[in-house]
Amino acid sequence: MTPAALPWPFVAGLLAASLLLLVALTARWVPPVRWPRTSPADVDLDFAPHEQARERAFRRRVRPWGLAGTALGVVVPTVLLLAGAVRSAADVDGPWWVQVLAVTTLVLVAGRLLTLPGAVVVRRRSLEVGLAAGSWARWWRDVAVASLLGWAITGAAMLGWVAVVRVLPSAWWWVLALASAALVVLMSFVLPVLVEPLFARFEPLADGPLRDRLLGLAAHAGVPVRDVLVADASRRTTALNAYVSGLGPTRRIVVHDTLVQRGADDETAAVLAHELGHVVHRDVAVGTFLGAVGAGAGVLAAALALTWVPLLELVGVAGPADPAAAGLLLAGGAWIGLLTAPVQNAVSRRVERRADVYGLDLARDPATVAAMHRSLAVVNLAPLRPVPLLHWWFGTHPTSPERIAYARRWARGQGLPEIEGLAPPR
Repeated sequence: MTPAALPWPFVAGLLAASLLLLVALTARWVPPVRWPRTSPADVDLDFAPHEQARERAFRRRVRPWGLAGTALGVVVPTVLLLAGAVRSAADVDGPWWVQVLAVTTLVLVAGRLLTLPGAVVVRRRSLEVGLAAGSWARWWRDVAVASLLGWAITGAAMLGWVAVVRVLPSAWWWVLALASAALVVLMSFVLPVLVEPLFARFEPLADGPLRDRLLGLAAHAGVPVRDVLVADASRRTTALNAYVSGLGPTRRIVVHDTLVQRGADDETAAVLAHELGHVVHRDVAVGTFLGAVGAGAGVLAAALALTWVPLLELVGVAGPADPAAAGLLLAGGAWIGLLTAPVQNAVSRRVERRADVYGLDLARDPATVAAMHRSLAVVNLAPLRPVPLLHWWFGTHPTSPERIAYARRWARGQGLPEIEGLAPPR
């Protein structure tokens, strides 16, 4: 298929319509929640000076490496593409599918090797402050498994792309758009069952008051769950977490053993109340649908890029059926992910705020909710006063001081006792 064979006006119009649909559906799905602004005084009210200093020191030591990793995520595939390395990999002897895998392997391995030193430093810093746990052998095992899994999924996607273009030279763009959307939906059901066990072991939560309380909370919210599982997160981290995983018949409550071992059942229930808010508002289901629309739109954008002659000549790609197209797809995907991060994360913060509101309405215990957010922030070393630009670009959740401030506002609105400062006595 030659670049000129694509119906550009129609595809461009369909892409514009898809993006407008995404914007309209997102705006309707997540209305804004009035959220309190916080000041340094609010942080001082709930976090002791040594807790703030510990978090700031940790953030200063790991932030540069995190930013470097993000930058390398877009720079590496771009440089490989512009420098001709992708073209060289695509010209190796062998059938087209070997060439596609050669390009994919080059980009992924180069990216992994260049970001690995930063990941090692971040883990060392995390071990020093007690945030990470477990042996280096287990960490390297997780890195290897994640890398192989990423290579397998990405390689399959690139092979599928080129195969469809070769088999359907006139209809590949809409077939791939529909297939990408369907794959997003399928993965929402499959990933919790197949991928999560690669990184954690799960056991049913023992019968007792906590299990009964969590199941009762889910029943009160009208959320059917298959089981309550405990993940052995303590083998890797001291961080606290709980979530509701899966869709339909695969839905289950998952609680980190680090949270269960604290014995703070009220706070565990408060975490679950928030997570149930995501289920009740169908955040996973709607997010999956929006992701499917976004995936289809991404294919349309890629189709336009892969048939734009000036771009193809610049990067040395012959067209959408060229194995080197895999390099252009990976570089373009990295840039789109980075540049759209502020929009995606702004939506994520809205979703989290709405779940916070639901959790307060369900649990009706704002003091415990506030204490829970403080515990999560202290143990997880969450940023208390993040750099505004970085929080706007990369922050997926409201800050812990903001969430505590909202719990206070909610308590006042309900006529409940004022929540006093949570910082421990000096």
